[in-house]
Parts: sequence; C-alpha cells; structure tokens
Amino acid sequence: MSRVQLALDVSNIEEAVAFYAKLFGTGPAKVRPGYANFAIDEPPLKLVLLENPGHGGGLNHLGIEVPDIGTVNAEQARLAEAGLASADERDTTCCYAKQDKFWVQGAPDGRSWEIYTVLADSQTFYGEDSGGAACCGTDADADAGPSAGVAASAAKCC
Repeated sequence: MSRVQLALDVSNIEEAVAFYAKLFGTGPAKVRPGYANFAIDEPPLKLVLLENPGHGGGLNHLGIEVPDIGTVNAEQARLAEAGLASADERDTTCCYAKQDKFWVQGAPDGRSWEIYTVLADSQTFYGEDSGGAACCGTDADADAGPSAGVAASAAKCC
C-alpha cells in the first residue's frame, strides 16, 4: 500500500504521541528517543513526529511511502519522463530505518518530496556508519522550511 507521509516537528514527543494516538485511534508503529511514526490505515497516512524543542508546529518534510523498491524505481522513471529531476538516496539509514528513496525536486516554493520504501528497521537514527551526517534531503531543502529536525541534524529525514 502506498500512503502520503507527513513529517512534523513537535516540541514534546510524548505529548504529540498521546495526541495523535487519540486523533487517529491507533498507537505509534515506532517510538525512539525524539522520534515516533504512525502507519495509519484510514486515512492512508505515514505520520512522522520529530522532536524539535522550541520549533514545534512546523512542517518538517513531505513524502510518499511505497511498498517496495520496484515501486520506488517505477515512480522515479515515471517522474523523470514527466521532466522532474530527482536526487537518489539508496541504501541509506535514516529515521531508525534502512531505506531506498529519492527526492523529487522542482516543486513550487522549493519544497522537495521524498518517495521511499523501508527496507529494514534500525536501532539508530542514522545507522552506525554515518558519523551523524544528515541522511536525507539536499542543501536547498534545509532552507525550505522552519524546522531544524531532531536536534538540528535530522532536518530532512523520515
């Protein structure tokens, strides 16, 4: 199943998880320090919460979660044929998950969208070998919104 992803900066992860669990009538699929996500069936939504004290309430980033790598590849080809540029991020660990993804560039107002699939769970936000470098998005994306993500380094991650 494909679903739209909405990643929000929140001031307090515990309060946000409690609110969204009530709002959508389901608990989170994953909770880690400063991070939670909900895989909501109805409406089909992947809600990602990134703790960012003092900067809550802002949009972190947008995406579309797809079921597999074949769909990631097919969407990238379809969008390239439509004339939209993309930036690959394959076999990356971000937001407590190993992922294959790409970022669609050129949207109005400079906002990029990620199209991704989760390959496996991760016990760390970026994976053991990233050295803490930002795992998703581009430099242009960092200026696209008010967020600094989880402790500034997770600004464009799901």
